[in-house]
Amino acid sequence: MSRTVRISLWAGITGLGICWASTGTLAADAPVLRVGVTANAPPMVFKSDGRIIGVEAELAEALGRHLGRKVVFVEQKWDELIDAVSEDKCDIIMSSMSITPARSYRIAFSDSYLKVGQMVLARADEKYKYMANIAVQAKRGIGVKEGTIADFLVQQELPGAKRKYFKNGDDAAAALLRNKIDIFISDAPMIWYLAAHYEAKGLVVTPMILTQEQLGWGVARTNTKLLAEVNDFLKKSQGSGELNQVFSRWMPGFQ
Repeated sequence: MSRTVRISLWAGITGLGICWASTGTLAADAPVLRVGVTANAPPMVFKSDGRIIGVEAELAEALGRHLGRKVVFVEQKWDELIDAVSEDKCDIIMSSMSITPARSYRIAFSDSYLKVGQMVLARADEKYKYMANIAVQAKRGIGVKEGTIADFLVQQELPGAKRKYFKNGDDAAAALLRNKIDIFISDAPMIWYLAAHYEAKGLVVTPMILTQEQLGWGVARTNTKLLAEVNDFLKKSQGSGELNQVFSRWMPGFQ
C-alpha cells in the first residue's frame, strides 16, 4: 500500500510555474496518454497563457515518461470527467478528484496520492465569525463550485444555506470582496492559493477544516492494466521523493 501524503497549512504561495525537468525524450510515434482535466483549480491544475499547468500537469508528464507515452490533455467540464473516461474520450482523470464511494461505482481510483480537506475562505474581519454556525451566519450565501465535494457538503450538512456557484476560485474571491457572498468553500490547496493571492485585499483562511478526503486518479473500471501501471508509478515516485518535490514547488510549506 502506497504512503498517503499529507497537506500541512502553509503561509503563502509564491514562485509558481517551475516545471519538473524532463528526464528524457519520447519517440515521435510514442503512444498517447489522454489525460482528462478541468483546468480551473489552482494550484492543482489550471491554465496560464494558454498552457495547462500545476501539480496535476507536472505529475501527468512524469507519468507519461514512466509509461513511455506522450501526454495529451483533454479538457472537460467537471461534471463530464467521469463520463469522458467511461466513454473512452480520455484514459485517466488527473484533476484533483476526491475518492468517494459514489464515484468508485463508476470508475476505478488509483491509490491515494494526497490527503486534503474542505476549508473556508472569508474576509479578514470575519475570520472567526462562521466557526460557531456557518448556516446561521452566512446570510448572503456560500460560494462553491458546482458538483464538487464542497457543493455536496453544503447540500447535506447545511441544507438551509443559500449556495452560489462559481466557475473558478478567482470569481468567488471577487464576489467575497464585493460582499456578494459570505464565504467560499473549496479544497485546501485552492483555499490557501486564493488566500495567498488575495491577502493584501483582505481575504483569509478560517481556522476550520470541514472534511478529510483522499485524492486519486480515475480510470475506466475495465482498464486494470493502466491502473496497475499508475499505482506502480505512485509507489516509485513516493519512494524516490519526486512526488513531494512537485507538491513543494507548487505549495510552499508543504511537508
